[in-house]
Amino acid sequence: MTSSALVWLRRDLRCYDQSALYQALRRFERVYCAFIFDTDILDVLPNREDRRVEFIHASVLELHEALQAMALRSGAPGGGVMVRTGSAASCIVELAQKLGVQEVLTNRDYEPQAVERDRRVAQDLRSLGIAFTDYKDHVLLDRDEVLTQQGSPYSVFTPYKRAWLQKLDAFQLKPYPVERYARHLAELPRGERLPTLEDLGFSRTNLKDLRIPLGMKGAQQLLQDFLPRMRAYDVDRDFPGRKGVSYLSVHLRFGTVSIRQLAALAQERALQGDPGAQTWLSELAWRDFYFMILHYHPHVVTQSFRPAYDLVAWDDAPELWQAWCNAQTGYPLVDAAMRQLHQTGYMHNRLRMVVGSFLTKDLGIDWRRGERHFAEHLNDYDLSANNGGWQWAASTGCDAQPWFRIFNPVTQSQRFDPDGRFIRRYVPELAKVPDKHIHFPAGMKPAELQACGVHLGKTYPAPIVDHARARQRTLMRFHFLSADAKPATDAE
Repeated sequence: MTSSALVWLRRDLRCYDQSALYQALRRFERVYCAFIFDTDILDVLPNREDRRVEFIHASVLELHEALQAMALRSGAPGGGVMVRTGSAASCIVELAQKLGVQEVLTNRDYEPQAVERDRRVAQDLRSLGIAFTDYKDHVLLDRDEVLTQQGSPYSVFTPYKRAWLQKLDAFQLKPYPVERYARHLAELPRGERLPTLEDLGFSRTNLKDLRIPLGMKGAQQLLQDFLPRMRAYDVDRDFPGRKGVSYLSVHLRFGTVSIRQLAALAQERALQGDPGAQTWLSELAWRDFYFMILHYHPHVVTQSFRPAYDLVAWDDAPELWQAWCNAQTGYPLVDAAMRQLHQTGYMHNRLRMVVGSFLTKDLGIDWRRGERHFAEHLNDYDLSANNGGWQWAASTGCDAQPWFRIFNPVTQSQRFDPDGRFIRRYVPELAKVPDKHIHFPAGMKPAELQACGVHLGKTYPAPIVDHARARQRTLMRFHFLSADAKPATDAE
């Protein structure tokens, strides 16, 4: 009897250095690959024009063709991806039973709902005599691989990173040689076809207009573009008006690039003293850290990492909330960042911190509302990183420096967009405002505003809050949590 297996593709849409695919091809004589467009997720999306769905669809099509080409090179008769639409938990069990496989293999997901889904799938498969195994692929070090000397998970990033770097050896970064076993790719059953985006009930977006490179080829294109710029990453990454970051986050989110490939490149340069590579490697450590936090502390999905911070009394403030959502706060850097998010599905990392701090510390609005807003709009939305970032901004999460860090939206703008290049791109109504005033036009005299064609309250909003007063309200809001905390200062 020919042994056979099914690889359940999820956030790992590539055919190279892919853990579950490698394990299946190495262990079984006939291997099928499947991707499920999960209606449990798709049906609750607020918009039928979703860039993420379009990105996934294009990446699955590319992967299908790449697997066929790999099979052809190896002399195998088949290859490709079987696509289904429906509830993933039931679809994958039905497909495994129909194909008569002995095992379903997949790469590990760390989100609580996904963990529960996989537990149910494993149970249903076992009842049919089919095994279920998952593998580490989306992170470099997961779950219990980085623990304190006492055997407990870290709750502060810096000591975690030190331990993480010590464990990140050549073995952890070694790629899986998938193509070596490509001859075991199975021929797809007759009648298999890949659905169009329209078949899924979704419409085209502005994804192509945004020139986001798609799939595995797109990821490698972005990587090659970033490599010459990596040396300056430690400085340029903070300036949204510069091309300083890799723009690979959406590819990491959906696994169209290998995290091991990226970390190996960064580590090689970091060991040579490259400051940009050292900082980029640190960002990959942050990513693993937040996945670890989600694994050990799943309550963070709906609650503060530190339970005492759930006692913070947030404001309702519907008008302030709408102004933030609509990029009408009167603080140009905040408004530019929100417009970038809504127009492109992307927001620069420095600006995620700025707008997160502004929502929670200036407007006094619950971080969970901001997190949900980002979840609806970010192309690279990832629960672990999004949650971790928002709890960091709100000072409710894993942070050695708690609530007294308050970002000043004006000084952040002056420091990281000094000539207003980024602001002018997304807030063109301020295009004629001089550099020295672009960060806070409300500080200009009426005649100066008129000369620039700006009318506060009409062509551009007046500030919806006074930062100094809002800062004092935040100190009072949090003060009861730590009477012994050091004096609060703006985070410049």
